[in-house]
Amino acid sequence: MAVALDKKRFGPWALVTGASSGIGKQFAQQIAASGINIVLVARREDLLKKVGVEVSKRHGVEHRIVVLDVSREDFIGRLASTTNDLDIGLVVSNAGTGNPGEFLKLDRQLLEETLRLNTMSHLDIAHYFGGKLAERRRGGLILVGAMGAEHGIPCMANDGGAKAYVHSLGEALHYEFKSLGVYVTVLAAGVTNTAVIEKFGLDPKTMPTNPMSVEQCVSEGLSGLSKNRSRVVPGHLNRIMNALVPASLARKMLADLLGKGIASKTAPAKVQAGGLINGPRLG
Repeated sequence: MAVALDKKRFGPWALVTGASSGIGKQFAQQIAASGINIVLVARREDLLKKVGVEVSKRHGVEHRIVVLDVSREDFIGRLASTTNDLDIGLVVSNAGTGNPGEFLKLDRQLLEETLRLNTMSHLDIAHYFGGKLAERRRGGLILVGAMGAEHGIPCMANDGGAKAYVHSLGEALHYEFKSLGVYVTVLAAGVTNTAVIEKFGLDPKTMPTNPMSVEQCVSEGLSGLSKNRSRVVPGHLNRIMNALVPASLARKMLADLLGKGIASKTAPAKVQAGGLINGPRLG
């Protein structure tokens, strides 16, 4: 299922944020399968070390660990200083978080912090590494978003709005960067089989459709990047729904699904979990 990436264009190093679990971890595995060395960025050092050892052992590549919280305003300076000796040809901006719940019941400060992580981190990464890739005149950038974000996601209003920004940013950069030799793809993932499903109070056995595997999600994202597609919605059924289901109906379906999950939970509303379609808090 893994896509063979062009090492000359996208190597010799790649960088993945939110690489300690879920979609980010799978990106690291599949990129490394093409013989490209990996910079793993996240907050959780123990998990990062395990991923790094596994990737190097399985694929025979080098790896570098950067323990970093990309929600911090000053993160890009440190990330730049710890990677400026590497020739990075591929950047996957994947780190993110979600806080499901009714908008007015969520803490205002939490909403602001989440917005910074889910928008400004992608902006800073795209601006800094976009410039580096443009200097090389080749390379790739993937921004991880969420299917249906432009329509609004009830019970995740703030998070959906942030993902809509990521989509718009990425598709605009796809056009701007094309003449610079840099590929840009937005991965608009649907419901994916990560730990977030349980944290949202959802049961895969009772969900309307089976969650997509992280392997398929990432493989289709990398395939789209290699073809320089502006946006990829992984999964045939997801593409049909995204194209044919009216926005008003899509919102109702998501509201029903998330509402039931939230109602079944006994934890407080302030939950640091992942976006419905982007995995748990990565890093």
